[in-house]
Amino acid sequence: MTEEKKNTASAAAPEPAAKRRGRGKLAVVVGVVCAVVVVAGAGFWVWHEQPSFCNAICHAPQDPINATYDGEPGQAGLDKWGNPVDDMGDLLVVQHKQAGLTCLSCHEPTLGQQITEGLHWASGDFEYPLNERSLTDLNHYLGKDDPESFCLNESCHNMTRDDLARATSALGERNPHVTEVRHDQIECGECHKSHRQSVNACSRCHDDAPIPAGWLDAGQAAQLDASGFPY
Repeated sequence: MTEEKKNTASAAAPEPAAKRRGRGKLAVVVGVVCAVVVVAGAGFWVWHEQPSFCNAICHAPQDPINATYDGEPGQAGLDKWGNPVDDMGDLLVVQHKQAGLTCLSCHEPTLGQQITEGLHWASGDFEYPLNERSLTDLNHYLGKDDPESFCLNESCHNMTRDDLARATSALGERNPHVTEVRHDQIECGECHKSHRQSVNACSRCHDDAPIPAGWLDAGQAAQLDASGFPY
């Protein structure tokens, strides 16, 4: 047989069965690894939006603020500082959860904030218990100048401050959503608390200010602020 015919016969020879099986196994392994990565990634993303992720990565592990998200309406529990709450359904965090929202629905993460909190977590330099933040503070990493935009935005409460004032016009001349000459504008967060009971800030001056069910007056809130740390 000539050299040319030998080469032709060699090229036409079937691939060894062992080699084919090896390639098949490799394809299966690659497929399984890809499936595991996809499932793990999806699971991580779901966990990323839960309080347990915030508790494990950013907040101090013992910080009670995370447990407020798991409160149930009609059941007693603890607020962000460990103070007793008769009905956890009074907390906005629970009400938002009931509406299908998660931590990240309100606390929009940014790269700068996550890096900062990650460094605190890695070094153990936690702020504990976590002090209360104003809406201005919460908007710091978002680069938003208007504190009201934390609540009043297209994704959450899609209205302006004027829309809100008109919607609550029945409150009359003490409508806190109206910026009056004798008052500085009151931020939403001065009354509406998420991880503890909301407070009627008007009661700081007006003794006859009505206190909605499940809320606190300014005096009650001040007592919690001053002595509510049971650690």
